[in-house]
Amino acid sequence: MAQSSLPPYADTGERVWYYAFRVICGAIFLFLIAPILVIIPLSFNAEPYFTFTKEMLAFDPAGYSTRWYESFLSNDRWMTSIQNSIIVAIFSTILATVLGTIAALGLSQSHMPYRNFIMGLLISPMVVPLIITAAGIYFFYSSVGLTGSLFGIILAHTALGTPFVVITVTATLIGFDRSLSRAGAMLGADPTTVFFKIIMPLILPGVISGALFAFVTSFDEVVVVLFIAPSPEQYTVPRQMWSGIREQISPTILAVATLLIVLSIVLMTVIELLRRRSERLRGMTPG
Repeated sequence: MAQSSLPPYADTGERVWYYAFRVICGAIFLFLIAPILVIIPLSFNAEPYFTFTKEMLAFDPAGYSTRWYESFLSNDRWMTSIQNSIIVAIFSTILATVLGTIAALGLSQSHMPYRNFIMGLLISPMVVPLIITAAGIYFFYSSVGLTGSLFGIILAHTALGTPFVVITVTATLIGFDRSLSRAGAMLGADPTTVFFKIIMPLILPGVISGALFAFVTSFDEVVVVLFIAPSPEQYTVPRQMWSGIREQISPTILAVATLLIVLSIVLMTVIELLRRRSERLRGMTPG
């Protein structure tokens, strides 16, 4: 039998609150996750409805189908949007990871002037309402001719993803032992060798975590794309979902949403594993 975490001297009120707190947390979690749980079975609906049919409620196999997944895979517009999303997410993630890691390394130096101001400037895309950022990007792109290009979307998503890399890498560098870098330099290693042989292996979990956050941010972003991608040839998956909701409501959207949910779960699991590995590397007990 599992040992209770309650101390033996806990009174009745403490025991009631102990279990009530867990019930409240479970209810809040269920409230937040319920809309996602509903989408998944609806994506297998055999009928073109957004509600549960009698066959589905009776668990009749005839009420379930993969027709909407097949429709997604056979639709040229959806395939184009998938291709665009992958291209944009990969290149924006690479740029955001490189820029964010360099910025975090600089901001972690104690002698860096105006560190707080620069940090606030770098993470401002996370603070400023996205609609304002999107409008600003649109007006800037209109003046330089980047509207309606994948390159413009990549640059915009790089700006949105870089703050996540800066924050995660900076957090990883908090526990970094600077004496290791000095030891490498004293043994004759140049700065490039010190970075790739000493610093990078230790901060790699934070770098990968930031890259995954940047990838998810790019893959799920729709507001900026609404402003700067007017043509279906530049639509990403979220933009195509938005278009599908407005123009032709189809359960294919539910199938795509389910695939995105699975992708997000996989990426969040990887991030959590990397977080635990980072804590172990820094001599901490994973929480």
